[in-house]
Amino acid sequence: MATYDSLGATYARTRQPDPRIAAQIHAALGNASDVVNVGAGSGSYEPPQTVLAVEPSQVMLAQRPPESAPAVQAVAEHLPLRDNAADAVMALLTVHHWADLAAGISELRRVARRRIVILTWDQRIFRERFWLVRDYLPEAAAFDDTRTVPTDRLAGLLGGVREEPVQVPHDCADGFGAAFWRRPHAYLDPQVRAGISMLAQTGEDAVAPGLARLADDLTTGRWHTRYAELLTHETIDVGYRLLLADL
Repeated sequence: MATYDSLGATYARTRQPDPRIAAQIHAALGNASDVVNVGAGSGSYEPPQTVLAVEPSQVMLAQRPPESAPAVQAVAEHLPLRDNAADAVMALLTVHHWADLAAGISELRRVARRRIVILTWDQRIFRERFWLVRDYLPEAAAFDDTRTVPTDRLAGLLGGVREEPVQVPHDCADGFGAAFWRRPHAYLDPQVRAGISMLAQTGEDAVAPGLARLADDLTTGRWHTRYAELLTHETIDVGYRLLLADL
């Protein structure tokens, strides 16, 4: 809760849902008649059939639009819901923040009747393919190494999963870590960085030298020369994954 009480203040401005990613998430939920959103933040990607959002940060809850689903302040490890409370439970870019992963997954399994959908990322792929952390901010990659949850560990706790790659569009509306892969100037904006926990939690002092190199490479044109091939792509796969578990 303390993490997003301090880091989440700009989420409503920089973390709007991207419709293409939303379509993939909603398709993964299938024909669920009711959905619980755990680690819900400001409400991005909640489908119309969401019956409850669970979020520990009051700062994040305060940014939910008035028409959003009902929300309760609570943590994933102790969901205030009865057993088999909803057809599906979703947890999007949140499991890496949980204090007790096994307890949180156990709670998702207890509450969901049919399906669990988790959006996360594969850190090995992210490190290799995403130019920002590979070439400019290895400090941020090292921070993520300490908190990322391997997808095979999640699969084991869930009892098996189907895994779907989540392509990141070049004009992604949701400002998460790799969203600006073809818009590098965005990473020089402090407000954008404030909405990316990987950068915000690594700290401004740690990322300042790498950002200075990036700014210089953008000014001189070296960045565009170095990544010219990347600029021809409409989407990229840098390791974001949807995990679907049927119960």
